[in-house]
Amino acid sequence: QVQLAESGGGLVQAGGSLRLSCAASGSGFSINLMGWYRQAPGKQRELIAAITSGGTTTYADSVKGRFTISRDNAKNTVYLQMNSLKPDDTAVYYCNVKPFGRTAVWGQGTQVTVSS
Repeated sequence: QVQLAESGGGLVQAGGSLRLSCAASGSGFSINLMGWYRQAPGKQRELIAAITSGGTTTYADSVKGRFTISRDNAKNTVYLQMNSLKPDDTAVYYCNVKPFGRTAVWGQGTQVTVSS
């Protein structure tokens, strides 16, 4: 069974930066797709960034140019570098990992709060 551990959320002023990490643990798996979602109060969970096993990335328009997703395959870890943060980025951020041949797994979520 694959388990995820997220870290890196917190409170930051507008214009600041945060880096989220999500490490996958378990045995006998390799990871296909890794992604970050977020859910703001009263809104649906949305995909904001994803990265394939080959390193191809995709971003939501709302974060393009400000956020960068990356992964370390040796550590089974995905990162989200968030720069130029805005109050509208305030949300709970979730990582999602899709191992080959297995169902996708969600992280526990980490709160990001951006003050104006």
